[in-house]
Amino acid sequence: MEFGNSLILISAGLILLSIFAGILSSRVGAPLLLVFLALGMVAGEDGPGGIQFSDFGTAYIIGATSLAIVLFDGGLRTPLATLRTAAAPAAMLATVGVALTAGIVAVAAHYLLDLSWVGAVLIGSTVASTDAAAVFFLLQTGGINLARRVRATLEAESGLNDPMAVFLTISCIELIARGALTIGWGDAGHFALEFAVEMIGGGIVGLGGGYAMVTLINRLKLDSGLYPIFALAAALLIFAGTQTAGASGFLAVYLAGVVVGNRRHRARQVIERFQDGIAWLSQIAMFVMLGLLVTPHLLVSSLVPALAIAGVLIFVARPVATVLCLAPFGFRRREQAFVAWVGLRGAVPIFLASIPVMAHVPQARLYFDVAFVVVFVSLIVQGWTVATMAHFLRVALPPEPAAPHRYDIDLPTDVGRDMVAFAVQEGSLSSRLRASDIVERTGIEIVAVIREGEMRQADGVWRFLPGDQVLVLAGPDGMAKLDPIFGAPQQSRHAEEEESVLGEFVIDPNAKMGELAEAYEFPVPAGDRELTAAEFLRRHRRRKPETGDRFRVGPIEFVVRAVEGGQITRIGIELDPEGAAPLSRDSMRLWFGHLTDALRRKP
Repeated sequence: MEFGNSLILISAGLILLSIFAGILSSRVGAPLLLVFLALGMVAGEDGPGGIQFSDFGTAYIIGATSLAIVLFDGGLRTPLATLRTAAAPAAMLATVGVALTAGIVAVAAHYLLDLSWVGAVLIGSTVASTDAAAVFFLLQTGGINLARRVRATLEAESGLNDPMAVFLTISCIELIARGALTIGWGDAGHFALEFAVEMIGGGIVGLGGGYAMVTLINRLKLDSGLYPIFALAAALLIFAGTQTAGASGFLAVYLAGVVVGNRRHRARQVIERFQDGIAWLSQIAMFVMLGLLVTPHLLVSSLVPALAIAGVLIFVARPVATVLCLAPFGFRRREQAFVAWVGLRGAVPIFLASIPVMAHVPQARLYFDVAFVVVFVSLIVQGWTVATMAHFLRVALPPEPAAPHRYDIDLPTDVGRDMVAFAVQEGSLSSRLRASDIVERTGIEIVAVIREGEMRQADGVWRFLPGDQVLVLAGPDGMAKLDPIFGAPQQSRHAEEEESVLGEFVIDPNAKMGELAEAYEFPVPAGDRELTAAEFLRRHRRRKPETGDRFRVGPIEFVVRAVEGGQITRIGIELDPEGAAPLSRDSMRLWFGHLTDALRRKP
């Protein structure tokens, strides 16, 4: 009993210390996950805490469970549009990119640590994938606004690349167990087929499990507090069941989260709130525990080569893999550089490096120590400078309005619409618009306005005031239109730099393309000359426009500077854009149209 009480006391104390340390670290800009990891080290064997913890089996179970929860939470918060936008580049980075990174790091590990090629590839595999917890946290809470495709690629990659790293790690351990010193073509072919089977199996189970979860949530009549517990238990069941069946549970649980997050169900609000808290708890537990596993004085013997391997990973392997994988998709050089820099390593490499220890692989402790040093360096060097690099590389856009204060009101799913109460904040766009203006912009019905405790008809409110609660009724996609209207504006220290990312000059979105083509000397098909610039971009982009979207036409790029109500309201132009990427498919279609016009005019 005394041991149990002590365990609860220590665990609760470490969690509270982690939270307070996180509050202090935010003032100096330190990555929060680094703080959790460092706190674990301070509490560990070589620190003032003196806690001796070396149970890698328990660490593996806690790590796997925590990672599954974080991936499920990441899937819940990944809009389907994000995956559609970044599916191809993210999948390339999550598979080919991980393999390339592992291979380049393996070359360094082979010569720096005098390991066999299989052992070197094992080290490369453990550190090859980016960390979902670190990437989701930094991009979602770091206050950095990026172009949709860049953000979508980073988030989707971090959610999809763990299966490849896990597969490579386990495959290397199997080869070492057989006494293999090199990887033959036969082994490579066998592992490639096995990986394909794991991915297909994980994808099928994840999508099917996600749809089953939504169906059951909508049909089961439970107390509201049980829905998030049901969702969490189902997610872990999908993860563990898929792993047990020999497929990728990491892919399955992420895709299940995507399905649940993008389908209508009655418990969206309570599930997302609960999942947000449990994901935070999982990250704290995972990083503090991994910090406890490390014995700093044992790192000394391998510190220099481990630092060198970290340098190769950050400055060579990740950039080379990123450039090769993103080259076919039209990313600009600055965007490629930023994606390469946000290749953050976190709990996953340390978690993977614990597998060789449990498998009693020779020199297993070396693999673990190297992985820990790599993660620590990555969180310091990359995690501490993500915002700085975003502005240095000029990929950061002006900040979007802060998340609005809104409260969901549960309605039966068969209604087909959602009811939400938005709080009007000082300085938000809603405080400067009439109710009729918002209805005209969004097409969303305003049900009522609560002012000073009194409910009023929307028709009777000429203008909203800070503190008003506005009740709206909208379809599944309607709330996204209202978020920027009710969100408070955010100030940025880099406003001038961020504005310059959206083009050197501003043009009238209603200007005719024919006039612009003559002024800036670029070709445009005859059928497009009477279109306005906004109409031209909407026709050729073939998807909903967003701030930061770019479209290259000859020697210039059009840049969407502002969008309101789905309409482009401001457009920038960048002349002879630096590091312009190869023509996109949309640009190629435009050039094909121009060529067709020229051939038709030819006598």
